[in-house]
Amino acid sequence: MDQKILSLAEEKTADRLQEFLQTLREDDLGNLLQSQAVEGKAVGALLRAIFKGSPCSEEAGAVRRLKVYTCCIQLVESGDLHKEVASEMIGLLMLEAHSFPGPLLVELANEFVGAIKDGSLMNGKSLELLPIILTALATKKESLACEKDELSGEEYKKRLVHTLCSERWDRQYVIQLTSMFKDVPLTTEEVELVAEKVLKILSKLSLQEIPPLVYQLLVLSSKGSRKRILEGIIAFFNELDKQHNEDQSGDELLDLVTVPSGELRHVEGTVILHIVFAIKLDCELGRELLKHLKAGQQGDFSNNICPFSIALLLSVTRIQRFQEQVFDLLKASVIKSFKDLQLLQGSKFLQNLVPHRSCISAMILEVVKNSVHSWDHVTQGLVELGFILMDSYGPKRIVDGRTIETSLGLSRTPNQHSCKLGADILLETFKIHEMIRQEILEQVLNRVVTRASSPISHFLELLSNIIMYSPLVLQSCSSKVTESFDYLCFLPLQTVQGLLKAVQPLLKVSMSMRDSLILVLRKAMFARQLDARKSAVSGFLLLLKNFKVLGSLSSSQCSQAISVSQVHVDVHSRYSSVANEAFCLEIIDSLRRCLGQQADVRLMLYEGFYDVLRRNSQLANSVMQTLLAQLKQFYEPQPDVLPPLKLEACILTQGDQISLQEPLDHLLCCVQHCLAWYKSKVLPMLQDEEEEEEEEDEVFYQELDDMLESITNRMIKSELEDFELDKSADFSQTTSIGIKNNICASLVMGVCEVLIEYNFSISNFSKNKFEDILSLFTCYQKLSDILNEKAGKGKTKTANKTNDSFLSLKFISDLLTALFRDSTQSHAESLSVLRSSTDFLRYAVSTALQKVQQLKDTGHVSGPDGQNPDKIFQNLCDITRVLLWRYTSIPTSVEETGRKEKGKSISLLCLEGLQKVLGTVQQFFSPRIPLFLQALDVPDNEGEEVEVSVTQRAAFQIRQFQRSLLNFLSNREEDLNSREAVLLVSVLSSLSSLLDPSSPQFVQMLSWTSKICKENSREDASFCKGLMNLLFSLHVSFKSPVTLLRDLSQDIHGHLGDIDEDIEVEKTNHFAIVNLRTAAPTVCLLVLSQAEKVLEEVDWLITKLKGQVSQETITEEAPSQAALPNHPMEKAIIMQLGTLLTFFHELVQTALPSGSCVDILLKNLCKMYTILTALVRYYLQVCRRSRGIPKMMEKLVKLSGSHLTPVCYSFISYVQNKKSGSLSCTGGKKKHAAVPVAMARVLRETKPIPNLIFAIEQYEKFLIFLSKRSKVNLMQHMKLSTSRDFKIKGNILNMLLREEEEEEEDEENEEDTASEHEGQNKEPAKKKRK
Repeated sequence: MDQKILSLAEEKTADRLQEFLQTLREDDLGNLLQSQAVEGKAVGALLRAIFKGSPCSEEAGAVRRLKVYTCCIQLVESGDLHKEVASEMIGLLMLEAHSFPGPLLVELANEFVGAIKDGSLMNGKSLELLPIILTALATKKESLACEKDELSGEEYKKRLVHTLCSERWDRQYVIQLTSMFKDVPLTTEEVELVAEKVLKILSKLSLQEIPPLVYQLLVLSSKGSRKRILEGIIAFFNELDKQHNEDQSGDELLDLVTVPSGELRHVEGTVILHIVFAIKLDCELGRELLKHLKAGQQGDFSNNICPFSIALLLSVTRIQRFQEQVFDLLKASVIKSFKDLQLLQGSKFLQNLVPHRSCISAMILEVVKNSVHSWDHVTQGLVELGFILMDSYGPKRIVDGRTIETSLGLSRTPNQHSCKLGADILLETFKIHEMIRQEILEQVLNRVVTRASSPISHFLELLSNIIMYSPLVLQSCSSKVTESFDYLCFLPLQTVQGLLKAVQPLLKVSMSMRDSLILVLRKAMFARQLDARKSAVSGFLLLLKNFKVLGSLSSSQCSQAISVSQVHVDVHSRYSSVANEAFCLEIIDSLRRCLGQQADVRLMLYEGFYDVLRRNSQLANSVMQTLLAQLKQFYEPQPDVLPPLKLEACILTQGDQISLQEPLDHLLCCVQHCLAWYKSKVLPMLQDEEEEEEEEDEVFYQELDDMLESITNRMIKSELEDFELDKSADFSQTTSIGIKNNICASLVMGVCEVLIEYNFSISNFSKNKFEDILSLFTCYQKLSDILNEKAGKGKTKTANKTNDSFLSLKFISDLLTALFRDSTQSHAESLSVLRSSTDFLRYAVSTALQKVQQLKDTGHVSGPDGQNPDKIFQNLCDITRVLLWRYTSIPTSVEETGRKEKGKSISLLCLEGLQKVLGTVQQFFSPRIPLFLQALDVPDNEGEEVEVSVTQRAAFQIRQFQRSLLNFLSNREEDLNSREAVLLVSVLSSLSSLLDPSSPQFVQMLSWTSKICKENSREDASFCKGLMNLLFSLHVSFKSPVTLLRDLSQDIHGHLGDIDEDIEVEKTNHFAIVNLRTAAPTVCLLVLSQAEKVLEEVDWLITKLKGQVSQETITEEAPSQAALPNHPMEKAIIMQLGTLLTFFHELVQTALPSGSCVDILLKNLCKMYTILTALVRYYLQVCRRSRGIPKMMEKLVKLSGSHLTPVCYSFISYVQNKKSGSLSCTGGKKKHAAVPVAMARVLRETKPIPNLIFAIEQYEKFLIFLSKRSKVNLMQHMKLSTSRDFKIKGNILNMLLREEEEEEEDEENEEDTASEHEGQNKEPAKKKRK
């Protein structure tokens, strides 16, 4: 039969073929096709023949064709055919589909839809035919019967698509069905329908089926609905990640019991690659992605920005055209996230309204963690993002060549958080990805070397962390580090120190690197630049500290930043212990040469030797011998020669230039500290060893002891005349003798300080030694007084000198404890010597203050252990305990009575010290605050102390200072030192920041502060400012301060009076602290800045609401109940603005003095109207969604129309009249010169006025729009704005011109009698001013 059909088909006409086919029964053709296809014979030729004999123009032919199609589809689905046969069959069916008449196409399409609905498809191969059928159907113009309706082909296709999307799809055909739609011409609405259907199915598939389906979706996105498809994919993976992180079973989300982490990440990685590939082909998709994620920034970004979307964005950075936009978006998201966090942390009002949001930094670090699963396409983007954040938000400010860093403290600003995030990204990426390590290290070193002028501490910290992670890993990149050593001579000293400290662990594992460094340092030692020589000394000292010689003491007592690397160094321990000694002695030899260089280089050496000894005790002999030899050069060995030191030898004279050559005070200080350490640590160890060695060692330490003893005795005997530094000496900075005397004086003062510490350390509470100390202090004080008296303008120089006291922090702590707290009976007599001198007590406390200030400014203190945070913290605790006891035991009021000495009282100095210490501890040691407060408590019941919270401890201290402040305020004498009150308020502010805002102690503190403000009237502006700041900071942490602002504005209005002089304002007196002296500018400026913060918060909330509205899709037309008018956020915004409105209503009617108060008020009003406009625009958006505006909003608009806008215009007139009044006051000869200056000032001060008027008019403009859209007349409460346009009034102009002509004539006539008239003209001017 098949042969006959084929032979008939070869004839020119198809008539005989048609006749033959008509004679066949229904099943014959089907059986024939089946047998041919299964056997794999030439089924294609047979089908062509059948189609030739079955023309669609005849009904029988068309019906036969339909049956053939049905039969072929069943054959293909049966799975009995070879792939090639099935493909050929489907291909032929596709070619012939377009010739089908409409009704048969409908029938064929319905068969497919039925099969999909019933799930009767076997392998889905035949689905390739469906898009052709639907396309053919869409082209049919005739009407097709569909149930009761008549539809065109296009409409029928649309109905079929809808039917398909409403049916349940079998999991195994989802990908084929999605793929099928890409070949069907679809409208935008249909594409959206299909996309929604597929996105819903995503969650029902297994992980492995997701990437191919996403690929098909992306192909489909070329037809439209790009945004929805991307949104859906991101939301799906976001949900999947959350589910996975919660560690729950994935039954609801996936048909799996659990999702293995690796598998999920691999799937996400594949999907990201698919999306990036699709974006490369379709830029519109990339634009939609960026648009979607940018929109998410406005509202709650956690819906859009998630680890998956961040990874996707980072992969997109590989596409050149999107790179810059993506990094800008990520950078903006990071900084916005940290700013939002800061805003939320600072406001209880916002915390109550906005739930805690996940921080973007955690998401980015999660991406870094996930990238271990072969996400190579993400890593490059991560590295670039890390460097972008570090470059953009690294430290910027430099003071005296030093960067102000709070590296010991916690990061404060969003910028610092962002920079820290950049460093964390790079460090974590470095740990995970081996391939990228070289690049990260190279880029960090490049920045360290090339950015000499800008601060790079953050890069040095990162480099240190990278090397600390594993020095052995970095040996492969050691060439890069060695290369950077070549630039050491040209880098600033601070950078060199940071770099060498960072690479220290590498030097221990790489001998070649160490040798390279030593070569570079030796060259630098004799470089022309002073900085290079200082760098060499710094480098050598660092090496000495860290290459331990065998037998050295354990350095557990010192903070060793590189202890982690010690693990790897043990491999070389035999080599290290033997070779290090020779290596270190060689370095000391090199360093001895520095003792002949400039004072700065020597100074560095002296400051570093103590740390070297402490870390490498076996070098004590060499170091001490070196110091002894150096000291002998400047020491008078004869016991009766005065003074005992050769000061002339310390000064270098080159022509007229006088400079310090030997910092003798630092040398002596170094000797004293090294000797004290040697005697306490090394000598006890040596006593068990052979006597010979002991004697050998004893020689130098005994000799140094004798020298210091001799210097002390002779310094006490020496008079100032012996140093040629008595009152008659020249101390001016202009003459060479004056400069020389200044240098000598500072050396003598330094030596005195060093000897004070030395004698105290060896005194063992001997009365004679304490008398020596007092004699040394007398010498120090005399010189200090002479310098202060003589220097005049040079007082600051002396202050700088005393700032860097030679006393160590540990000594100051011991000295203060002995002076104020030591109650041991045996010490009483000897201590009474020191206690009898008030000046010495004051000096001890002042020096403690200077040390704390130095710590606050630089993060460390001078002297031994000055860079060891643990020791510094311990000393701070001890000092604070003494200062606290001294201040609370002997109040200032008691000390002040009967006190004749000049200068601050000791109690006041103690209070100042407490204020500084509290600030410093919060800045640098915030994690240790519980320990700090514990150290201040009297250690009674030690067992219970553990349970006491920080809040309870802080509250206990607060009560002590509250009592002190109340005692101060109860003293009515106005001449009392207001500095004490200001300091007390500052201390209370620091302590109250440690209270938990939800605790009763916090509420108590707030009500106490409020009571003080209400009941005490003081005219001291700084006290008022401190107290009001404390009140606001407490109030903000408890609730919104708007009602407080309103009350304060009423008080200010009452005290300053009204802009209309005829109106008498009733005084409210809510807060007594507001009085005529403090109302303006102090309190006024404070309330305005607080109001500005509230406005910022409201603005932030409105922006958030707008974002939420724009994110809600228009399709979800929720009923109006879903977003009630009293939505909590909307209600809060309206309440805040309503209260602020009454606040501004009071202030704009107040007769404020010209200047900053008026300027800031005008700017704040402008901001107020801008935010009101933003709220109106939000409701315009809301009204589009068929929701009305709440009654509260109508009330707010009414209030603004009745209470704010009219008085604003009155205030503007008041300001302008005031300015023109001040202009008219310039008279006399200087009139013409003064007018332009006054005019310029007036223009500058009235600049905010046009901005305010524009803001008011914008507000009214959008109110008109809102009235139209909401069908509520909001303008009924608004008065028409004052007409402010420019008009020429002819009659007035003529009158002015006539007056001007008359004035000119008068001036010409009166030139001769000018002086007489001048006197007369001045009088009226004075009256005007009155």
